[in-house]
Amino acid sequence: MSPAADTGTGTRADTGTARADAPSWPAEFAERYRSAGHWRGETLGGMLRERAAAHPDRVAVVDPDGDPRRTVSYAELDARADRLAAGFTARGIAPGDRVVVQLPNTAEFLEVVFGLFRIGAVPVLALPAHRRAEIGYFCAFTEAVAYVCPGRHAGFDHRDLAAEVLRDTPGLRHVFVADRDPGPFTALADVPRTPGSGGPPPGGGPRPEDVALLQLSGGSTGVPKLIPRTHDDYLYSVRASNEICGVTADSVYLVALPAAHNFPLSSPGSLGLLYAGGRVVMCPQPSPDTAFLLIEREGVTITGLVPPLALLWTEAAAAGTPYDLSSLDVLLVGGAKFSEEAARRVRPAIGCRLQQVFGMAEGLVNYTRLDDPDELVNGTQGRPISADDEVLVVDDEDREVEPGTTGHLLTRGPYTIRGYWRAPEHNARAFTADGFYRTGDLVRALPSGHLVVEGRAKDQINRGGEKIAPEEVENHLLAHPAVHDAHLVAEPDAYLGERSLAYVVLRPAAGPLRPAELKSYLRGRGLAGYKVPDRIAFVAALPTTGVGKVSKRELRAAAAGPDSPAGPGPAVRPDTDRTEGTNGTP
Repeated sequence: MSPAADTGTGTRADTGTARADAPSWPAEFAERYRSAGHWRGETLGGMLRERAAAHPDRVAVVDPDGDPRRTVSYAELDARADRLAAGFTARGIAPGDRVVVQLPNTAEFLEVVFGLFRIGAVPVLALPAHRRAEIGYFCAFTEAVAYVCPGRHAGFDHRDLAAEVLRDTPGLRHVFVADRDPGPFTALADVPRTPGSGGPPPGGGPRPEDVALLQLSGGSTGVPKLIPRTHDDYLYSVRASNEICGVTADSVYLVALPAAHNFPLSSPGSLGLLYAGGRVVMCPQPSPDTAFLLIEREGVTITGLVPPLALLWTEAAAAGTPYDLSSLDVLLVGGAKFSEEAARRVRPAIGCRLQQVFGMAEGLVNYTRLDDPDELVNGTQGRPISADDEVLVVDDEDREVEPGTTGHLLTRGPYTIRGYWRAPEHNARAFTADGFYRTGDLVRALPSGHLVVEGRAKDQINRGGEKIAPEEVENHLLAHPAVHDAHLVAEPDAYLGERSLAYVVLRPAAGPLRPAELKSYLRGRGLAGYKVPDRIAFVAALPTTGVGKVSKRELRAAAAGPDSPAGPGPAVRPDTDRTEGTNGTP
């Protein structure tokens, strides 16, 4: 590796951190990406500085969850990041130090992460829904020196959590609380007032090839792996996403998903809007009532949702809303596959254009394009953002499959990591010897380069030797006019090994529907008999992850029963008000 490629370890070169912490790109690849103009030698903190100098008075962030509504200009955001950086530095936080950041959708989130970027410290981006098990693990595993959290948020007191984590994590030195009452800890508002923190911290700050942040993997088993993203690679992804999504200085982005998640942060997300000089609106929670009000009031032009929320917004808009949504031009849907039947509902209900997004915090991002025909927008998950994204579709033996054939997706490129942080054993399984990341997704590639996601390899159901892709069956279920959402999982079977169970949420206005009727409907659509669900369970709601995606892990656990190692899925509850015998096969 060249010296430049060698320093992608999350620290400055002189900190002595082992290069194995964050495997980086080989020298020849790094040079290729620089020569192509993908990596421009930018840093996230430097980007904000440039935007603040270019248009200091323009509003950068709107924080509506306060009294009164708060707006932050580019100059104010830049100055606040400087003051926080100086305060953090005065308290001993140094380049390369990890800081776990768990903040809701507020302006403080951006102020804190940019303050850390300025130092060269590395934010570990936790979600508001994480609790002691996750936060304790992140602090211990990353050897974090500080934890930034809210006070009370969504009925949960993070100060109590912080006390437990601080007690159990000897290396954790500071807890900063974004609340007027920090309890026994330091109020975030007091950090800039630390003696000796009157201006920006000394030193040149991080280098473009340094790790900027640690994202969390979306794995469904065990604790999340940590994903090291450098300033150079992350900003390339942001810049390319802006071009594809039509983001300009006039764009207004609603952060409806948790701000720390990769999708609303960088695809194009809040960072994309700041890069373009646009406006970021923080949405305290993504219900239609809250979000639709903000779309009307702030003139929101673009936002991103996961499929369950997109379905909820579509239903709410179709039923009639008092809010004017006409400013919304583009709705991005990603984080999980958005089925074709659900995608078709968006424009008629909400009136905006749809862009499907298929990507991962590890790197590769695909978008449908704004000028794609409807069949590609509704029926595919887009194509890669970069000409240097290398995509392979292979069989179980890593041999490339014929075009149009479903296989395992492998990828490498200028913004796809070469390894997880401090995970050499896992990296040996998750990456090929020549650096391709094994995404775990099953896809087929169209001649246009667009990918159709057929599922996750671990989600595929093996019913007596017959393979069932859940997404295919779910798409047929969603075509039924009474079905709001549907997810198919495997459940153990003594004879077949696995059989299929469909969890179905009906639309609020739907009349009675029995499993036998729904199965008959699927057969009438020409679905092969072995693909028709063996069981259909009507449920009132589906369990979701911290970012709002449906949790297949909990659904599989519920299907496996109380003796499953994962336990039953507590959020999967029968819709007993709607139908009888919901768990029985007719």
